[in-house]
Amino acid sequence: MVKNMTTDIEIADAAQMQPIADIAAKLGLSSDDIEQYGHYKAKINLPVKKVAGKKHKLILVTGINPTSAGEGKSTVLVGLGDAMNQLGHQTTIAMREPSMGPVFGIKGGATGGGYSQVIPMEDSNLHFTGDMHALTSANNTLAALVDNYIMRDNELGLDPRRIIWRRVEDVNDRALRNVVTGLGGIMQGVPRETGFDITAASELMAILCLSKDLHDLKERIGRIVVGYTYGKEPVTVDQLGFTGAIALLLKDAIKPNLVQTLDHTPAIIHGGPFANIAHGCNSVIATRAAMATSDYTVTEAGFGADLGAEKFLDIKRPVLGKTPDAVVIVATVRALKLNGGVNAKELTEENIPALKNGLANLKRHVKNMQQYGLPVVVAINHFTTDTDEEIKTIADACSELGVQGIEADAWAKGGQGTQELAKAVVKLADEESEFKPLYNKEDSIEDKLNAVATKIYGAKRVVLSTKAKKQLKRFEELGWNDLPVCIAKTQYSFTDDQTKLGAPNDFDFHIRDLVPKLGAGFIVALSGTMMTMPGLAKHPAAENMDIDDNGQISGLF
Repeated sequence: MVKNMTTDIEIADAAQMQPIADIAAKLGLSSDDIEQYGHYKAKINLPVKKVAGKKHKLILVTGINPTSAGEGKSTVLVGLGDAMNQLGHQTTIAMREPSMGPVFGIKGGATGGGYSQVIPMEDSNLHFTGDMHALTSANNTLAALVDNYIMRDNELGLDPRRIIWRRVEDVNDRALRNVVTGLGGIMQGVPRETGFDITAASELMAILCLSKDLHDLKERIGRIVVGYTYGKEPVTVDQLGFTGAIALLLKDAIKPNLVQTLDHTPAIIHGGPFANIAHGCNSVIATRAAMATSDYTVTEAGFGADLGAEKFLDIKRPVLGKTPDAVVIVATVRALKLNGGVNAKELTEENIPALKNGLANLKRHVKNMQQYGLPVVVAINHFTTDTDEEIKTIADACSELGVQGIEADAWAKGGQGTQELAKAVVKLADEESEFKPLYNKEDSIEDKLNAVATKIYGAKRVVLSTKAKKQLKRFEELGWNDLPVCIAKTQYSFTDDQTKLGAPNDFDFHIRDLVPKLGAGFIVALSGTMMTMPGLAKHPAAENMDIDDNGQISGLF
């Protein structure tokens, strides 16, 4: 591994990758078990057989609420996986696929950073193996079929005003949030209001990530509710007869993708739902493949633990059939000082009082994971401006909660800088724990919403809009009560207001709209002003990206 590079892409470009067949062999997979996409990427054929004699342990990496100061959750995840392998614990990483929306928007790349990266970095962040495009095409094919259906005989009486299936794109494009289709005359379709979501927030993305196999995928697609009749009865894809066509478009996308880290740890990357507007976890198939072939699987949940980890535990875990054996919460001195009221321009200066104020955010996340009965360790992601006193302040606060706070330097040192964290994680994962669900399947939808809002966010209560109350009553009549809830909420705050940092208490949490996702198997609750199609920043990351005449990419993270 070449040291002293200055940017993620320089480090990635200097890496010496192993042939993907060699990486597959580390998981006990032969050349017949994979479909190669060039020399360094592959699809894993299904089903993946469970390798006898493995521990099959699962580690969940999550974090505090993200801030503009950066947390580096993916970087810590990759460094942790590398460190565990370096210490002799056979480990595989299971991550989400990056969406080109945030890649070209604010974040840039999404495959870790520094000397804790997944490679090939450019491919993984851009078109990869085409999964995002397959999902986009399948989603929009269904939209076209629905529009054609209502233009033609419309035997079921599907009401154009009550179509809830929207088109998607894997870009941030606020101009497409609300559109009118079917203009131009009688042969151009039925005019109606609709819009676009980002592919990562689509129900098909959730279905791909929660399906156990191709048969399950097809059944879930059939259960999708595309809209309602003039009599307000739900209409599914199965009723329309489009299930097979949509499923076949995802026949390759359902297979998980295999790549490697800079240190040649196997990395299975598959599915990419956002945690602020979707359920934020990589696919069940990918996680199961990693667990089947490894002693330890290190996986992630998007954004803070109030979003991704809650959804992992309440939505993905029941389908996965496995509870995490340990949880890692990533925090930084910088982000905690920002939560404590420090101006973003002053984060490099030591400020213990502000840090102590900001620790309320970390403490709530730790307590939230503990209430599930899970063992927790805090990874203090190292930045060069951190002082010894600041690191000690966080570690001491963690000790008061009965958990370890361990500094990790994954960006600059890779697995070598994350070994103390790895030792603690292995010890925790090998201990017994007893999972405690946040709510029961039999609880009402409103009770589930209140359970998440009060027990995880710190809210006083959930306040439903008039529209949401009417939807709730109808969902109960239709028998959809047993589904879990997936709350779309700002990632920056425990509240529905992104400006309220730290750990607010006793606030009203507002739900404006409910959307049934029967194929995915949950009810989406839209809170505050959350949008399912993000917009670009004033200066998107795309402005810094380029490619030269030799194909050399620059500016990608």
